[in-house]
Amino acid sequence: MTETAESKRNMPMRSVLLSGASGCMGRQLAAELARRKVPVLRLVRREPKAPEELRWWPGADRDGLVAAGGRGGGWVAEPERLEGVGAAVHLSGASIAGRRWTAAWKREMWSSRVESTRRLSETLAGLRQRPRVLVCASAIGFYGDRGDAVLDEDAAGGTGFFPALCAAWEGATQAAVEAGIRVVHLRLGVVLSRADGALARMLPVFRAGLGGRLGDGRQWMSWIGEEDAVRAFLWAMEQETLRGAVNAVAPEPVTNREFTGKLARQVRRPAWLPAPGFALRLALGEMADAALLASTRVLPRRLEQSGFVFQQARLEDALRAILGAQA
Repeated sequence: MTETAESKRNMPMRSVLLSGASGCMGRQLAAELARRKVPVLRLVRREPKAPEELRWWPGADRDGLVAAGGRGGGWVAEPERLEGVGAAVHLSGASIAGRRWTAAWKREMWSSRVESTRRLSETLAGLRQRPRVLVCASAIGFYGDRGDAVLDEDAAGGTGFFPALCAAWEGATQAAVEAGIRVVHLRLGVVLSRADGALARMLPVFRAGLGGRLGDGRQWMSWIGEEDAVRAFLWAMEQETLRGAVNAVAPEPVTNREFTGKLARQVRRPAWLPAPGFALRLALGEMADAALLASTRVLPRRLEQSGFVFQQARLEDALRAILGAQA
């Protein structure tokens, strides 16, 4: 990460509690915190393998939890180890894109986000020394399919499963809010990363010269570079003025047609093979409309008003920084 006056500051916190540390965003955030010499306590769902790991059971019911070894039915194995952490970042959740939304998978998405957030918030609220801030990942899926409408944090939520999931996900922090913990919901757009996510899945197809727009390509894509996404989480932890919903997207959303065209130019291949909407719906069902074909034109009003400066505000700059010589 580029060294700036912002990154040279010492984090005003003792340590950070992190869920979802094994995911792409979690790994990048943990690495940056380590670079800043901020201790990280990772919540893991398996048996801990290191002193800085703490087991929890975010998706278990209470009977299953006790059977699995949870102490006294609690969601965290050793809740006393949470006392005094300076901040908490919650990134856990089952994959939204990349697979069909069956009834079983929708229940998993709901449980892994809403229930885990509620349990973590209640646990933090019950501590004697609570963290001063809880930063939770959310998604711009909150707004739903809105055509060409320009959306900031004051826009109403959309309709359908995905907006309802996002609204419940954010609402699940109520216990933390009532306990006086500052809560920030970072509504992430499409996070551009070479290692994971939408861009990582698209790259092999585009490098083979088989890429193209999704549907008619007119739907808006609100995106953010991985580096700026990590910086946004750190910024939300540091800035006392930020609370509630905060859009974590670059200030220049693009249509899918623009995105695929610029990606094709970056990898020096044509983008001549579109994926028709009907084919995406046939292959992926409801997920295609909610995550691939929905038009969501979002601006980061609160993030910019708080003084955050994007290092990759333009899509060309982000693709060049992310892909570099790998293109």
